[in-house]
Amino acid sequence: MAHVDISRVDLNLFVVFEVIYREGNLTRASEALNLSQPAVSHALARLRDRFDDPLFERSGKKMVPTPLAKAIVERVREGLGSLESTLSDGLVFDPATAERTFTIAMRDVLEAKALPELALKLKKIAPNIRFRSVAIARREIESALVRGRVDFVADVLIPVSKQLNHILLGSEDLSVMMSKDHPIAKYPERLDLATYLTAKHVQVSSRPDGPGIEDLALSRLGVSRDIAMRCQHYYAAAKVVEQSDWLLTLPSTYANALGDESNANSNNVVLPLPFKTEPLEVHLYWHNKAEQDPAMIWCKQQIEKLLLGLG
Repeated sequence: MAHVDISRVDLNLFVVFEVIYREGNLTRASEALNLSQPAVSHALARLRDRFDDPLFERSGKKMVPTPLAKAIVERVREGLGSLESTLSDGLVFDPATAERTFTIAMRDVLEAKALPELALKLKKIAPNIRFRSVAIARREIESALVRGRVDFVADVLIPVSKQLNHILLGSEDLSVMMSKDHPIAKYPERLDLATYLTAKHVQVSSRPDGPGIEDLALSRLGVSRDIAMRCQHYYAAAKVVEQSDWLLTLPSTYANALGDESNANSNNVVLPLPFKTEPLEVHLYWHNKAEQDPAMIWCKQQIEKLLLGLG
């Protein structure tokens, strides 16, 4: 066989080859690679031309490997594994001197808990490390991690593919916030389910419509509440209830931070929710490949320490 100049070969084609071999289906391969099916087909066509062999033959919905594909797959996998190991082993991460930016998607509730502590910690142990906190829609979580738009996501439990890993960071209950001038604020024992349902409410959600966790709990009781306003952020909602007799239901940690009596800027009080709901669970998500990067491993550890338990 004639010598092949490796600089003239697109090594990404072997990544496509391995995924098609593993998935046995072009549609699933395109999803795993986060590429369009025509792009995967084009890559396969280039490989077929390179090897002068079909490599895979269609049988129904399956792509069946040819004898040549079976003969080379282990060498391809070994080569890709060696490249990944070389890149990973060559990385040395020292937070005290490293310069890097990490991006984490999280809700404003977690921002309020994590970012102040994170800023204080980074100042001491990693002065040149930068963090970006962004918001993404839940339907975009997997694609954002696969494409590298974000490094980590902290959000509620959602179904994800095997490309992603996740752990439970913690869970917490909900509380009710109201103005200090609200009639119930002076007589907190009066906040029962009937009183809660009589009041008007502010709901916080990034979605234009749909129920919150408290609404799902109420529906199981066969009742519903009167939502007078819907907004995107708890801070804005807290300002709304401060100027009205409406109620705001929110995670207890954030409620206590916003309504803390020691906070001179707060004119709200926080009371327990008068009915039971499922705990609000938060998970941390990351792509499998992050586990090969010492910097990403360090970052994950910092996030876990700050958010584990959420209390």
